[in-house]
Amino acid sequence: MGENTHLCKKKTISHQPVPTKKLTIADWDLQDRPREKLMQKGASALSDAELLAILIGSGSPKETAVQLMQRVLNDHHNNLNTLGKCSIRELCQYHGIAEAKAITILAACELGKRRQREKAEERNRFTSAKEIYDYMLPNMQDLDTEEAWVVLMNQSYKLIRSVRLSHGGITETAVDVRIIMREALLSNATVIALCHNHPSGNTRPSRDDDNLTQRVKQAAETMRLYLLDHVIVTDGAYYSYRENGRL
Repeated sequence: MGENTHLCKKKTISHQPVPTKKLTIADWDLQDRPREKLMQKGASALSDAELLAILIGSGSPKETAVQLMQRVLNDHHNNLNTLGKCSIRELCQYHGIAEAKAITILAACELGKRRQREKAEERNRFTSAKEIYDYMLPNMQDLDTEEAWVVLMNQSYKLIRSVRLSHGGITETAVDVRIIMREALLSNATVIALCHNHPSGNTRPSRDDDNLTQRVKQAAETMRLYLLDHVIVTDGAYYSYRENGRL
C-alpha cells in the first residue's frame, strides 16, 4: 500500500501544469508591434492605445505597454479628451506609469488639442515659372557656385517640399536623375520642377542644361510623373523651358 501511495504522488506531480511565459510586445508578430505597424501601415492604422504605447515605451511585468494603455483608456471611457484632463498624480496610480510616462501622456493629449486649434498651413501653389522663380530666388540669389534643386508637388501643384540635389562649381553642377526620381517617390509627389542657378547672370541654357532637361523628362514619363518646368535662376531674371516651348 505504501508503495502504491508513493507512485500516485509521483504521478500527480508529473501532471502539474507548466507555467507559461507572459507574452510581451517583443513576442508579437512584427506587423502587430506598434512601432513596426506604424512604419508599415502609417499612424492612422494604429489604435489610440497603440499610439500611446509607443510614447510610454514599456508597460509593467504584468502588462505590455499596449495592454496598460488599453486599461487606462477604458477607465476614461476610451476618450482622449477625458484622458487629457487627468492629473499626473491620477495617472501615476496605474502600475507601470511613473511621472515621466504620465507627463508624456498629458503632453501628447495637449498637442492633440493644440493641433485642433491650428489652421492647416497654406502651401505654395506653382502654376508658372515666375512663381517657381520667386520661391527659389532667396535660396540662390547670392550663390557664387551652381546649385540644382527639385521642387516636389502634389497633383494640385501644391508644394510638398524642395530638395537640393547638388552643389557644384562656378559653371556647372552634376545632377543624378535617379536622386530626383527617388525624392519624388519618397515624397509621393506627382509633379516636379527642376531648378538651378547661373552665377554668371546669363540665363541662356547650356547644352548640358538641355541634356539634363531631356533626361529628367524621360525619367519622369517612365515613372508617371509630370515635369512642370526647368527654371534657370539668376539675380533678377530667369529662363523657363516651359515658357520657351521646350517641354
